[in-house]
Amino acid sequence: MANWKVVLCTALGCAGSLIARAFGGWDAGLMTLIAFMAADYISGMIVAGVFHSSDKTASGGLESRAGWKGLCRKGTTLCMVLVAQRLDMVMGTSVVRDAVVIAYICNEAISITENAALMGVPVPERL
Repeated sequence: MANWKVVLCTALGCAGSLIARAFGGWDAGLMTLIAFMAADYISGMIVAGVFHSSDKTASGGLESRAGWKGLCRKGTTLCMVLVAQRLDMVMGTSVVRDAVVIAYICNEAISITENAALMGVPVPERL
């Protein structure tokens, strides 16, 4: 049984390494983006499931189609990071990927703030 554990851990480690390499490395920007994406998705689920105040559905409640669309958007965001990374590789820079990651981090932060407001969390009016 221990052999399977070693094989599985090795395979997962290799897969994770390849994925991180494809995204240009597992750096603070990518970690922050993924953390914000998870926080946004979870807060959106809470808005719909607990507070029934989602603007993504007619009833304001949970709907699998809206959840699936959200996951597709997150996947597309990650594809855009991959595209930016490849552009940087072609140009020999690291500017495009970093700009794309920062832009999507800002977008996720705005969405998390909107979800917090829909939950009744006090949010400054300027935001």
